[in-house]
Amino acid sequence: MPMDRTLQSESMRSTYVLSIECLKGSSKADEWAGDMLQTGDIVEEIRFGSGSGSTHKSPFKGGRSGVQRILHSSFKNKETSILVRVRRGNDEFAQLQACIVPNEAAGRKQYMLRSIADPNYAVGFLDRTESECFDLQASRSSRMVSELERTRLQDGYVSYPWERRMQEMLSVPNSSSFLSILLLPKASDRMASRYNNLEDTLARANSWLTASQASGVPIVFMNIQTESLLTKISGETASATVSAGSLSDLSNLANASLYGFEDYHGVDIGVVRAVRLWYAPLVEEIAIEIKLKEDDIKLGFAISRTEEGFIYISSVIDGDENVPSTRSGLSTLYKKALNASRLLVVSRLSNQKVLPWMVSSTGAVRCFDTVSLSQKLSLHRHANVPIQMHVFLWDQSLVSRGFSSARLMVPSPALPLPPEIRLAHQPNDNQILPLPPDETNESIPSSEQPERRLQRDTAGEVSFRFHDFSLPNNWV
Repeated sequence: MPMDRTLQSESMRSTYVLSIECLKGSSKADEWAGDMLQTGDIVEEIRFGSGSGSTHKSPFKGGRSGVQRILHSSFKNKETSILVRVRRGNDEFAQLQACIVPNEAAGRKQYMLRSIADPNYAVGFLDRTESECFDLQASRSSRMVSELERTRLQDGYVSYPWERRMQEMLSVPNSSSFLSILLLPKASDRMASRYNNLEDTLARANSWLTASQASGVPIVFMNIQTESLLTKISGETASATVSAGSLSDLSNLANASLYGFEDYHGVDIGVVRAVRLWYAPLVEEIAIEIKLKEDDIKLGFAISRTEEGFIYISSVIDGDENVPSTRSGLSTLYKKALNASRLLVVSRLSNQKVLPWMVSSTGAVRCFDTVSLSQKLSLHRHANVPIQMHVFLWDQSLVSRGFSSARLMVPSPALPLPPEIRLAHQPNDNQILPLPPDETNESIPSSEQPERRLQRDTAGEVSFRFHDFSLPNNWV
């Protein structure tokens, strides 16, 4: 008799039942929660519609095929709401409220159930023995680990309102506040076939930044990087460069400014390793609007350029309240910069950057010409068009109190520099700052002026024209 009960139990466990097969995972990360249907759950009851809908209970005639016919009929009658009740083990139950949808991957007239709570989660039906279902239920932990290993993150694209963001979020619309200068390696011969190494380019970048700070330009170091530029090389240049033919040659490229290789067509390609130096204003850029009147005969300020290529306000007319420089507050801001041993650097004119942007292989700094800048400023005065000018600030207190003496259009506040960066660039015993001048230029009715004369007033390579303009020639 005990043997008959054992055979009867084994026969029951080998009986086929309708079980759940998970087809699509949940997007809510609760697929393995107890209230969600799982692969291997045994279907006990299916109820169609709501309230008085038809109900089908286990055992299901025809198994999976029979249930698919019932789903097809219900879907055809537009009764897609369904409630599925399942069993785990002998005494654990769960249910799913879903809707019937076609399962195109399984073929024609095949359907699956999509969760109402999570449309991404879908299940189907499969014929299994009760023993197989119990085995699947018992292996839940191992299946979760397997699913974890198989699951991959999906990527995609999302549209972004670039034009609106660049208008609304930038202090200067459609223009970045990231400032940098690119230094090409210096040619070591007249034929430009050999170049100084990378360490030399880095040293020149360092000296340019330090000299700019020492001259009173209120900027701080942010970052530095090498930038690879492709060029064609031939002849002596090709023979002078290092060709990386094997891994052992890579050590020779660590400090090389120019190295070459041959492409599939036999053309010698050179890789120039330039250095890009990123810097930022000591505080931020701030915009000044200089409004003009019909009777203005001068703007009331002069511009000059440092050896490093920065344009700055070198002089202002003092004692005349009717000139544009005084009305706009530029004169007051200039005096504060002078008292702080800083230069009032002009970073933009009409929202166009006027900062140095490159150092050529001959060592010349590419920057803007003070003559053309003066001409454009004069055209503003003649056309009676307001001047939009951005300058570098050096003192956070000027921003916090709005610098009420100047009519400043303060842009959206930029991200503050970290405290350690600000402290690292405060004046100290090792930093050279310009001293206020002891003498004034009596030929010009202006405020105290730094004793700076322009050595070169045109920007570019050595083939450009060089002039030595005195300060009166730069007044606008």
